[in-house]
Amino acid sequence: MDIKLQQVSYAYAKGTPFEKRALFDVDLTITSGTYKAIIGHTGSGKSTILQHFNALLKPTEGVVQIGDRRIEAGKKNKDLKAIRQKVGIVFQFPEHQLFEETVLKDIMFGPMNFGVSAEEAESRARDLVDLVGLPTEVLEKSPFDLSGGQMRRVAIAGVLAMQPEVIVLDEPTAGLDPRGQKEMMDMFYALHKEKGLTTILVTHSMEDAARYADEIAIMHEGRCVLTDTPRKLFSEEALLKEFRLELPRIVQFQHRLEKMIGHALPQVCLTEEELAKAVAHAIKESDRP
Repeated sequence: MDIKLQQVSYAYAKGTPFEKRALFDVDLTITSGTYKAIIGHTGSGKSTILQHFNALLKPTEGVVQIGDRRIEAGKKNKDLKAIRQKVGIVFQFPEHQLFEETVLKDIMFGPMNFGVSAEEAESRARDLVDLVGLPTEVLEKSPFDLSGGQMRRVAIAGVLAMQPEVIVLDEPTAGLDPRGQKEMMDMFYALHKEKGLTTILVTHSMEDAARYADEIAIMHEGRCVLTDTPRKLFSEEALLKEFRLELPRIVQFQHRLEKMIGHALPQVCLTEEELAKAVAHAIKESDRP
């Protein structure tokens, strides 16, 4: 399911003395099955734009096309529930949204709210706890007896239980330690591949955008100013600085290494694994007579 924003603008408290424009004429396309990262400095409009992906916010101006549904500024839109079933959002600290007395009931709540039978909802819950890396026995526990990382996985299972076609991740690793961050991002990438999900990652992490995304969009002062592949985008250090963004740490390290060895590597390396292979190849080439 494609999502397309066409000249979308949004103002909070529109028509009041407190009106504040957050988006300006945004054009953005997310193609079905892709992994798209949206990056930008604090206040760039990332959090506002993500809420348009399932019509939690409706544009002040412009059009949001979500699959075959058209959300147009100034027009009433009925039955948005179906959109919110197809586009699931994992907000920052989703564990704060847990409320049921058991993990099983919490995961079942969403699909049952959309008309799924109790039997089917329970079946989904039992499948999903394993998929998100939790032991089956947690189903009968209170979610509040789990660790923070486990609670987050329960909340994610609750979103996945609605079987969305698109999953939107809003800073999904916030508050986790480095190991937990990598485990969480690897889990989402595996889900993206295995289930054929369209994945939208809204993040301040250049590292995550570089490692996982097919394409990156940059938000700056409420506008979508650039869309490109990670490799092309992270080759433009000066351009990134214009938008108050930095290169991923691995690219910064590559630049320092290139200065030490006196020549550039063939391409920008987006992960530690890529850089290690490129360096090994460069050493092998230099050893040839």
